Amino acid sequence: MAVDMQIAEGMQGTEEAVPQEGALRLAADVFLENKLALASAIMIVLIVLFCFVGPHIYHTDQIHTNISEANQPPSRAHPLGTDDVGYDQLGRLMVGGQTSLEVALGAAAVAVVFGVLWGAISGYLGGLFDGIMMRIVDAILAIPALFLLLFLAAVTVPSVGTLILVVGLIAWLIPARLVRAETLSLRTREYVQAVKVVGGRNSRAIGRHIVPNAIGTIIVQGTFAIADAIIILAGLGFLGLGVEPPATDWGSMLSVGLQYLQSSQSYWWLIYPAGICIILICIAINFIGDALRDAFETRLQRR
Repeated sequence: MAVDMQIAEGMQGTEEAVPQEGALRLAADVFLENKLALASAIMIVLIVLFCFVGPHIYHTDQIHTNISEANQPPSRAHPLGTDDVGYDQLGRLMVGGQTSLEVALGAAAVAVVFGVLWGAISGYLGGLFDGIMMRIVDAILAIPALFLLLFLAAVTVPSVGTLILVVGLIAWLIPARLVRAETLSLRTREYVQAVKVVGGRNSRAIGRHIVPNAIGTIIVQGTFAIADAIIILAGLGFLGLGVEPPATDWGSMLSVGLQYLQSSQSYWWLIYPAGICIILICIAINFIGDALRDAFETRLQRR
């Protein structure tokens, strides 16, 4: 009987393959029709190239300070001027962008992976386990996020790795709640119940059926998590809890620039470039997230 059920399951998977491919193609078409999303994707590619390829083309010294050239306005030698310790601001923008993007992507990956596993296990097991696991989430959510961030950042040594963990430990809560809600709906489906009937393990049901069918929610939330992580890191850097010099991030650069906001002399090159980069990439990521959400919702409506 077990063999017959496996054959039937395989035949069912074959029959659903074509509709699934059509649904994915439909989702891709909906995404490609969104002009703002396409423009945002191009913007993100350009920013990534600027941050990671730019330093190999535009060479600057971002390790040794040069006080004699501090706060120099834009010139041919320094297209975006220099900061308060003589670092070339354009090169600094590239290095800071590397840190911001690395931390944002790493923190989003930590948040999504941990949040998805937590939410899927909680929703699938249900009952007492679900109650305990979600009360833990509620308890952490009850703590003000800024207070928790300040505490974690203060008790750790700022570095890319620790910032990824700090931001990720804050950002996993929302994915966990969303995936748990999705799991509560998916666990009643026939293909999930069939795993229980044939004596399949819970890990198989979660890994082979729950998580793949919640992939739309996971991708969309992962996209928004990147933008949230960039903003959180910028806030930490603004408060002086970013990476230690000579490393930097966009939030730390913005914090340095705002020290000269009340100065009689205009130091716009210390403020606007980092702020504009933060705004542009966050808006672009949110446009892409909105387009992905529309695409997956359209796919689900057609299924």
